[in-house]
Amino acid sequence: MLENIRIVLVGTSHSGNIGSAARAMKVMGLTNLVLVAPECSVDGQAIALAAGASDIANNARIVNTVEEAVADCGLVIGTSARSRTLDWPMLDSRESGIKAIEESTQHPVAFVFGRERTGLSNDELQACNYHVAIPANPEYSSLNLAMAVQTLCYETRMAWLDSQAYKGEVKEQEYPLSEDLERFYAHLETILDTTGFIKKQHPGMVMTKLRRLFNRARPESQELNILRGVLSSVEKIAKETSK
Repeated sequence: MLENIRIVLVGTSHSGNIGSAARAMKVMGLTNLVLVAPECSVDGQAIALAAGASDIANNARIVNTVEEAVADCGLVIGTSARSRTLDWPMLDSRESGIKAIEESTQHPVAFVFGRERTGLSNDELQACNYHVAIPANPEYSSLNLAMAVQTLCYETRMAWLDSQAYKGEVKEQEYPLSEDLERFYAHLETILDTTGFIKKQHPGMVMTKLRRLFNRARPESQELNILRGVLSSVEKIAKETSK
């Protein structure tokens, strides 16, 4: 279970945070670290702050985008404050750990952490199924990156420990991977453009709102296949009509 859960750090600018995050992960039994377009390297400071978890820092996979980091994941949880203009399905830290463990037997799960100063962009947050907000003191809610990683890794480990009594249970539903959802969204946007529902040059907020709808609904793999079939049917009729 724990080996199927990855920590994704986006645009990290201080190497010490990579080392501290690696240490936080190893203490809780997680080993899979991915760095998205880091602005620093795994240097001596990172290794020093890793304090025995240098193997995790040195073996971190480096990619260019969040989409690449989570393409094979069936559940993606992004860290975010609640004060976002666009509502999104939210979890608290405990709920996120439970959900991550529940699904880790079926597919990879990713926790995505943003930049030290600006967090995740809205586009990056839209690549997530859920957002998680750590319920800190509202009068002083600032957590540094390593603290946030430690908190969610701890909740994940606690959920894993609780799950050991239920090893025989298997979830029946299967959820699509992130890359499957991205193909669905691309297909949906193409059909909406073809039918004139949106303009390709100016999709506005329509696709963002539709992404939010489907992320909230969390369609299973079979349900997503049905939706893709519906889109293909509409596409076929649209092509025949245009002849």
